[in-house]
Amino acid sequence: MTTRKLTTTDAFVVRDLDNAPAAGIVRLAPKLLVDGATWLARSQTYQFAAFGRKVSGASAGINAPGDTRPDAIAAFVAELVADASAEGAEPLMLEAARGLGDNEILELRSHDPRPGVWWESRQTLRTAGVASAAGLVLDACDDRSVAIEGFDANGPALALDLVSRGARITGISTATGTISSDAGFDPVALAEAWTTHGAAFVAELGEVDSADAVLRAPVGVLIAGSKVGVIGDGAAAGVQARFVVPDGPLPVTAKALAMLGRLGVVVLPDFVTTGGHLAAWSDEGDVVAPDAAAAATLVDDVLRQVLDHPLGPLLGACESAEAFLLTWRDSLPFGRPIA
Repeated sequence: MTTRKLTTTDAFVVRDLDNAPAAGIVRLAPKLLVDGATWLARSQTYQFAAFGRKVSGASAGINAPGDTRPDAIAAFVAELVADASAEGAEPLMLEAARGLGDNEILELRSHDPRPGVWWESRQTLRTAGVASAAGLVLDACDDRSVAIEGFDANGPALALDLVSRGARITGISTATGTISSDAGFDPVALAEAWTTHGAAFVAELGEVDSADAVLRAPVGVLIAGSKVGVIGDGAAAGVQARFVVPDGPLPVTAKALAMLGRLGVVVLPDFVTTGGHLAAWSDEGDVVAPDAAAAATLVDDVLRQVLDHPLGPLLGACESAEAFLLTWRDSLPFGRPIA
């Protein structure tokens, strides 16, 4: 793993594997830590490996207080575009994440080999993959109840997809708090409330509990992933769900994973459940026309191979990804993608 500090602004780029194309996210905040970025890059490496892609994970950060933001972004983009133009440069493919908008780093796409259809459909396909992963394990749950931690702009589509699979959404949280409904929330009402009120919509639909109360919801499936380590060992003790389905990277810490295992809670691999977007990015460079069904099939096919692994699907998926990595790397990167 290498970390490059940029020379024109306070920013860095982490590439997990040397001498390989790399893809991941870039975030902006007043102060981002390289250590957190290294784990995000590792998670991406394992995602690509889980789906048979010879691509390294990457993660970049721009440190910029509000008044320096425009200049910092411009310098970051200009320096990386210059790097990409150098002879023999391996592709570095970055997607805007927290603190950035797509248009603010649009110039980076001039050297990004991913097709336009990937950019247009990536969020929709990620959501479809998460919903399909939840649907896969819902069949083992008696009442098909689901709680969604960190409901965001992708939440309405996720809720609609889940309900179409026979789920009953009984718990939802945003940064504002948690709401619950034994009868289940109507996905159309959720979409309308989100559009009108944003994260505060929970106050319009029920009595609001603390934001972390959703982690203790008595449900079959808990969808979580609003931030890295959102389920730590303290929170894990209260988890009542039978399955945890991640919709973001690294939501469960190592200590929490061990505790959940002792409690009989099954944690699916985040680097697989969030991999639906790869349906729009052919490993052979072909232009594809993906849909939600393709993303669902892609994710389900990988999950089915590890669901019954004796160490659990998360560690099973790690082993599978590592086996693929060793087909094109001399050794494995040190450390599995678990917070």
